[in-house]
Amino acid sequence: MALDGVTLAYLVNELAPQLIGARIDKIFQPEKDEIHFLLRQQGSRRLLLSTSATSPRFHFTQENKKNPSSPPMFCMILRKHLEGGKLISLHQSELERVITFDIQNYNERGDLVTLHLHLEIMGKHSNLILVEPTTGVILDGLKRYSHALSRYREVLPGRIYLAPPSQGKRPPMEDEELWRKALYEEDLDQPITNVLLARFAGISPELAREIVIQAGLVLDISLHQCGDIDFSRLFQAYRRLSNPEGVLDIHPCLYYKTELHSRPVAFTFTPFQQYQELRMENVPSLNDAITGFYQSKSSNNTLESKRGSLRKIVQEQHAHFSKKLKIYKEAEISAQSGLAYQKWGELLTANLHNISLGLTEVTVEDYYDPSLSSLTIPLNPHISAIDNAQRYYKRYNKAKATLRQTKPLKEAAFEEVKYLESLQVSLDQASTLTELDEIHVELVDQGYVAGKHVKKQFSKPKKGYLNTKSKAKVKAPKEVPHPRVYRSSQGRVIYVGKNNAQNDWLTMRKGKPTDLWLHVKIIPGSHVLIPLEDGEEFPDDTTLEEAAALAIYYSQARGSSQVPVDYTHVKQIKKPNSAKPGMVIYDQNWTLYLTPKTETLERLLASEELPE
Repeated sequence: MALDGVTLAYLVNELAPQLIGARIDKIFQPEKDEIHFLLRQQGSRRLLLSTSATSPRFHFTQENKKNPSSPPMFCMILRKHLEGGKLISLHQSELERVITFDIQNYNERGDLVTLHLHLEIMGKHSNLILVEPTTGVILDGLKRYSHALSRYREVLPGRIYLAPPSQGKRPPMEDEELWRKALYEEDLDQPITNVLLARFAGISPELAREIVIQAGLVLDISLHQCGDIDFSRLFQAYRRLSNPEGVLDIHPCLYYKTELHSRPVAFTFTPFQQYQELRMENVPSLNDAITGFYQSKSSNNTLESKRGSLRKIVQEQHAHFSKKLKIYKEAEISAQSGLAYQKWGELLTANLHNISLGLTEVTVEDYYDPSLSSLTIPLNPHISAIDNAQRYYKRYNKAKATLRQTKPLKEAAFEEVKYLESLQVSLDQASTLTELDEIHVELVDQGYVAGKHVKKQFSKPKKGYLNTKSKAKVKAPKEVPHPRVYRSSQGRVIYVGKNNAQNDWLTMRKGKPTDLWLHVKIIPGSHVLIPLEDGEEFPDDTTLEEAAALAIYYSQARGSSQVPVDYTHVKQIKKPNSAKPGMVIYDQNWTLYLTPKTETLERLLASEELPE
């Protein structure tokens, strides 16, 4: 849900008792559009004020972000005027999305003064502006702009502060008759949701929809379709949802798409019927709901930003090697046709006595053909027959050399393309920054990205010890990767690699020779491992099918039907010398064709075990 005026009012009511009287110990600006106040009042709390274009907001947070080495100018202005001050009040005018913090502090002359800090939550126009209230002069703004960007006002030090222009909407109304009159001022053919949005303050599209839904009406109903009872129900829903002063208790909620998604997709100050298909989680406070939603959104934005930058690198390299592969294939096809020149040269050599100077072509008997068919060979009339034959031998040798030289280049380009496709799958399925960082390290190690090469050696961790003779420490413990771990419906463990480096470790280090290994046939995807007991050749059929379903889910074939999945024992797997990470070969295997069932995948994915 959007952080609309109504939700902000509920948030102000909730946080005011905790904020009023708090002292501002420190001020930080970890990001260009984000300010943190470290407050002290019976303990320490961190207040976040964000003017992000996509997530403007304010709330308490426990996230301690890294600060820049030197504070930005606006941060220094806030420190000068507000550090050590006391927050004496915060208020919101008529459900507008502007929150004003009144902060009392001593100025440079030792006088106790009150300053206003206006947080304007208006999408891409959001801003944080420090104002001297007696004169209305702006001390500074987080985002400065002149009349070149806004004809309405300037946000520059020394200018007079102007509040954002009013939208002329009605504040919360308690009188049903007056409320109806306000509705009738709009076009009767307009949907009720549009009228609520345009006429009344603090209402977002989500809240307008919820008012209509809780009134028991269809979403697209218009004004002229409503009867007296409909208007009464609408008014009751409107009063219940959009009057923060009249509501004593709220019941904040977070909403998730399914049990498999850990990122909340919406939050509300009370349960909303429009989200009843989603999984709902009650949270103790509206601050917790907003914090959970926006921190998850921020983390996801960071995740997607890093994924996007890595994907761009992989796609550019994939396009580069695909182009090279196409060139090598075309050269190979052209060279293949040149192999016929050997036969032409031999046929000319066998018929030298029949070829005179000046001929442009000659027809000879093709003794390579069992039916002894005739073959016409073009000639250069300016050279002798033997020179024509030698000319075709040279063309043949050139074609043969091209094939010999092109084959390893084509195979190398093909391996690069396959490897980059496997990286694309890993990128698409990475769910944490750590997983993306591992892929970034892999790109550096393979030379696709500039940076220090870090060849990770995976093994079980061992405690370091001191060499008593040299007094030198033994090498630090090697890192142990954490592949995905699932449980089959029979209770069997199933491991799934998250990236190519983990695939290698899982198959070549973790797996015992007798364990069962699975991978989607030919298509890029994760290595899957089922540990087997001594003397056990295969797991139960259910576990085998569920492991195959995971192999399909974590591959380029996700969502496809009748996907072939190869399975064999680890002892059959070999890794060629100089092979790319995750690239292995095997000869003996079985193949299972499977269309994963949705309910099976949901149960398996829900069984994922967190790393220790």
